Amino acid sequence: MQPLENITAMMVFARVVETLSFTEAAKSLGLSKSFISKEIAQLEIRLGVKLLERTTRRIAVTEVGRAWYQYCARALQEVQGADAFIRDYHQQPAGNLSIIAPVNFGRHCIVPTLNAFVAQHIHVQVDLDLTDRPVDWQQDRYDLAIVVGSTPPVAAFHPLSSIAWGLFAAPDYPAAQAAISNPQQLPRHDYLLFRGAAHTLALPFRQGKQKLNIDVHSRFRINNSEALLSAAIAGAGIAYLPCYIARAAQQQQRLVRLLPDWQMDDYHSYLIVRQPEQPRALVATFCQQLQAALASMDCFSP
Repeated sequence: MQPLENITAMMVFARVVETLSFTEAAKSLGLSKSFISKEIAQLEIRLGVKLLERTTRRIAVTEVGRAWYQYCARALQEVQGADAFIRDYHQQPAGNLSIIAPVNFGRHCIVPTLNAFVAQHIHVQVDLDLTDRPVDWQQDRYDLAIVVGSTPPVAAFHPLSSIAWGLFAAPDYPAAQAAISNPQQLPRHDYLLFRGAAHTLALPFRQGKQKLNIDVHSRFRINNSEALLSAAIAGAGIAYLPCYIARAAQQQQRLVRLLPDWQMDDYHSYLIVRQPEQPRALVATFCQQLQAALASMDCFSP
């Protein structure tokens, strides 16, 4: 018995069980009653079991029929879901799309794509929550969550981009003028770091097989990357920042990258869909557009 032989019969059987009538099942499927009766009879022969007890007055589902119906119902639901997805795909996307993303990553990397998406699809409404608080996977009801970290926060995710970090300083800052060639030269300078309990931080460096951790001191700590960027441009010290945040200032020659041949921290951004099994067509369309947009950006590499 080939499994493909039973696909149509499974759909027919599920409808018969739900209506308990060959006539009603035939009407709902747009088929003839004789086709329904013949399909069920052939199905029972192929399976070698009795699924239905039929009399002139009623139809009763056998015990094995009730158990097999659960599989048929799930298959029918998947088929209906697939049909609905294709219908939605060919229609103009419409509806509400709710997204949560980290503040700086969202502003730099998500908002530009959303701008284009909203302009392209006039029947779409977007609610974007830019926040650095952790996503509550049980309570939050966003359609999409964009998270940044070293590892995926959940099992079902879509990778978006790698995020390299580096050291940046104003062109007239002493470190930028001193032609630093080795991480060992860094401790004598002042650093702009994310605010934390300690005034020192061990910065990681990798070059080939060589790995170093260099302790540096910070007199100016801030809990926001944009503020660190501004302080670095003002010449307040060396800032440790994601490369995508510093890229525009680099291009404008307001910042220079120190030790660009050394790799530092690498983080990753991930896209989490709240209902990954059956995403709405609107959600799936935006996910594809966002992944394509971030793949084409050149601001994530060192």
